[in-house]
Amino acid sequence: MNNDPELSGKYLGTISTDFVKVADALKEASYQIRKAGFAYPIFPISQEEQPIGQVLIKNNEQSLAWNYYASFLDEFVQRELVGIEKEEEFKSAYKDPDEFCCLFVIDKAFTRFVFIPFPEDGNQFENEGI
Repeated sequence: MNNDPELSGKYLGTISTDFVKVADALKEASYQIRKAGFAYPIFPISQEEQPIGQVLIKNNEQSLAWNYYASFLDEFVQRELVGIEKEEEFKSAYKDPDEFCCLFVIDKAFTRFVFIPFPEDGNQFENEGI
């Protein structure tokens, strides 16, 4: 698992600006996903519409750079975005969902998992590639 400087430079500015606005909604959605019995909530984000997960927040609703979707690990395994052989590695890399938000950044040919601490934990980002 390596930090990716391209992600830091190109994406973290817009992601962090958006995240401040949507963090509470994502934290609540994470709680509701887990309460419903689905482990490992994942929030795909993209600037264009995409088919993974269900729309949670559209970028035009709150003047955001990104659209936010709600999903979980099982959907990623079913869609073969996380291979069966990588499922345990993903679970071991997954951070506490009460403290971190797992984003799946989608931008044309680029995709990456990013774990961002919710605001009460500070504003530092951790980029984790799986």
